[in-house]
Amino acid sequence: MNKNSLGRVIPKGMIPFQGIDNHSEKLNRHLIPEIKTKHMDKQVQSLSELFDLIPITDGMTLSFHHHLRNGDGVMNLVLAEIKKRNLKKITLAPSAIFPVHEPLVELIKNHQVTKIYTNYINGPVADVIGEGYLDELLVMDTHGGRPRAIESGELMIDVAFIGVPTSDRLGNGHGRLGQSACGALGYAIADMKYAQHKVVLTDHLIEHVENPEILSEYIDYVIHVDSLGVAKEIVSGTTKPTKDPVQLKIAKDTVKLMDALGFIKHGMSFQTGAGGTSIAVAEQLKQQMVKYQIKGSFASGGITGYLVEMHELGLFERLYDVQCFDHEAIASLNRNKNHLLMSASKYANPNEDLPIVNDLDVVILGATEVDENFNVNVTTDSHGKIIGGSGGHSDTAYGAKLTIITTNLIKSRLPIVKKTIDVITTPGETVDCIVTERGIAIHPNRKDLLEKLKDSHLKIVTIDTLIDTAIAMTGRPKLTSKNEALVGVIRYRDGSIIDGIHKLKGK
Repeated sequence: MNKNSLGRVIPKGMIPFQGIDNHSEKLNRHLIPEIKTKHMDKQVQSLSELFDLIPITDGMTLSFHHHLRNGDGVMNLVLAEIKKRNLKKITLAPSAIFPVHEPLVELIKNHQVTKIYTNYINGPVADVIGEGYLDELLVMDTHGGRPRAIESGELMIDVAFIGVPTSDRLGNGHGRLGQSACGALGYAIADMKYAQHKVVLTDHLIEHVENPEILSEYIDYVIHVDSLGVAKEIVSGTTKPTKDPVQLKIAKDTVKLMDALGFIKHGMSFQTGAGGTSIAVAEQLKQQMVKYQIKGSFASGGITGYLVEMHELGLFERLYDVQCFDHEAIASLNRNKNHLLMSASKYANPNEDLPIVNDLDVVILGATEVDENFNVNVTTDSHGKIIGGSGGHSDTAYGAKLTIITTNLIKSRLPIVKKTIDVITTPGETVDCIVTERGIAIHPNRKDLLEKLKDSHLKIVTIDTLIDTAIAMTGRPKLTSKNEALVGVIRYRDGSIIDGIHKLKGK
C-alpha cells in the first residue's frame, strides 16, 4: 500500500492523488474514436437472442445508466440473462446502483460479476461489497470522471445497455415521453458513443422520434420490452424543501452567506441537489432573487421542479440538465426551449474544454462527514458502511467559484464535523464554506471571503470551533480501528486515487 498527498492509503500500482493543481499530467487527453454502427436491421426480439448475436461471453464489460434510478429494471433483465448462462468474470460499469439492483448480490457471491465501476451505490449491493464479497476492488468515479475514463479508453465497454423511454426502430430516442419517462439521459451519452456494441431497450416504440438525445447512428440493436422498470420509483429521494427547523436555519444562513459574499447578482449561475436542505436553499434563494429583481444566467446539474419554477419566473435564463429528479423537470423539457440537455462530459468531464461545472458561481453540496481540513465524505457513513458516492460532488466543488457544504453539526448523536473522517470523497482544497446550525466555517485559504465577512452579522467561526462544539454536545467520539483490507477505491475526476474503502470491521 502507498499513501497520497492526503495521507490516505491506496493500493500499489494506482496513481495517487497529489492535489488539484498537480493532476493535469495524469489526464489522458487522447480520445479513442467514436464507434458508429454499420447495422441496418437493428430489431432484436429478446435479450437471449442479443446475447447469442453479439455474442456476450465471459470477461466482458457491460454498462448501464441510472436515469431510471430505483425504478430501473434494465440492469436486472441483463443480470438474469448472465445468471441463466452462468457467465463468469463479468465487469459492470453502471453510472449508479440502487436497492432495486439486489439481484446483483447473488452474482457477486457466485463470482459471476467480479468487478464494478460506478459513481454512486447504496442498498444491498453496497452492503455485500462492504463485506468483502466482490472479487476485485470497487472503483468509485465522479460523474465527470466516468466519461473521461470511457472517452480516453481507460474504461473499455464491450456492450452498453441504454434504457430509452421512447425510441424508434432505428434507435433514435429520448426520455421525455412514455410510460417510463425519466427526462434527460446525459449519463448514457459517453456509453452510446464509445462502447463496442450499443443496445437500446425501450417500452415505448414509435415510428419517428423528434429531437432525439440517443442517436441511431451509434445504436446497433433495439429491443422492445414490456417495461423498463417501475415508473413511480423513477422519482426517488426528497424533492420537497425540508420542514426541519434546524435544516431550515442552515438553508437561510446559506443564502445570507451567498448574499454577504456578493454572489446573489445579475448573471449568477447556481447548482444545488434534490435533498430537503438543498431545495430549501433554492426556495430561500428564489425569495432573495425576486426581492432584488435578480436574473441569473443558468442553473445546472440534476434538475428539480424548484429550479424549473425559478426558470419559468425568469430568475434563470437557462437550465442545463444532465438528469431530471422529478416529474416537473421531465415535463419542463417538453415546454421550455431554454431547458437544455447536456451529456455527462459537457457537464463535468475534466478533459472537456469548457465543462459547465467550470462556469458555476455557487454550488450547494451535502456531507456525511467533514474533517478539520474541510475534506468531505459522501461515500460512507461514520461506521464505514457504503451509502453513496461522489456523483457530481467532486466535479462541482472543483469548478465552482464558491463551494458551500450544508450539514447539521450532529446527526443521530454523532458529530458530522470532526477531526478525521472515514473516507475522503472530495478534497478540502476545493471546499470554501461549511454551513451548520451552530456556525459557519470558512476555509482559511479563502482570505478573500474572510475579509468580506469581517463585519457580517453571520456567526463565522473556525472549523476547530465547530469540532469542539460538536464534541461538547456528543462527547468525544470513540475511535474505531479499521479493517486493513480494502474493498474499493475512490477516484478523483482525473483518475488518481483519493482514498480506499475499507472492508467493514468484523466482516
